[in-house]
Amino acid sequence: MKINFLKKYYYGDIPEDKAGGNNTEHQGSNNDWPLWEVFIRSKQGLDHKHVGSLHAADAAMAIENARDVYTRRAEGVSLWVVESKHIHASDAQEADSLYEPAMDKIYRHPTFYELPDEVGHM
Repeated sequence: MKINFLKKYYYGDIPEDKAGGNNTEHQGSNNDWPLWEVFIRSKQGLDHKHVGSLHAADAAMAIENARDVYTRRAEGVSLWVVESKHIHASDAQEADSLYEPAMDKIYRHPTFYELPDEVGHM
């Protein structure tokens, strides 16, 4: 009767060619992967907040990586990932001209209204 034993490996025991960490046959290196922006909605909040960025090959991988990196302590209830190339922002130096038309219509600002206590999350 032959008895098979399991061999327990420790960090550094497995030769590099057998470890699998240097496998470059998958979808390219991190430098080829697009950058994704990560947004998380917390348990207490109604809005998603930007928490960071990461590289991933596709949206599914980006969500899994974002879960592993940014929600290790069960901080969130919802994750959004957006490929960075799809985000467009205004120029900070042009803010005055961009927001100027709204300044002459002060009735649009919520400073004239008092909200009742029954209204929540506003």
